Amino acid sequence: MGYNSIIEITGETIVTKLFEQAVAAISRLPPETQDDLARLMLALAEDAPVPLTDEEAAAIAEAEAEIARGERVPAEAVQAFWR
Repeated sequence: MGYNSIIEITGETIVTKLFEQAVAAISRLPPETQDDLARLMLALAEDAPVPLTDEEAAAIAEAEAEIARGERVPAEAVQAFWR
């Protein structure tokens, strides 16, 4: 069976095998990470913006304030992060 094989229950399509594997993997992550991924999945599925949490809004506000103060992360640090 391939990754995108369909799991069927009483003839009704429920989810693909790959989706089931993804959910199983996500279920082993910390709760806050599960919630982050769930919000992302819902946003992608609904194609609608998901309201930010207070914590997310605060993080964005702080990042914007840092930019306004001229604080930037050096390119080398960004490149090192993605290595």
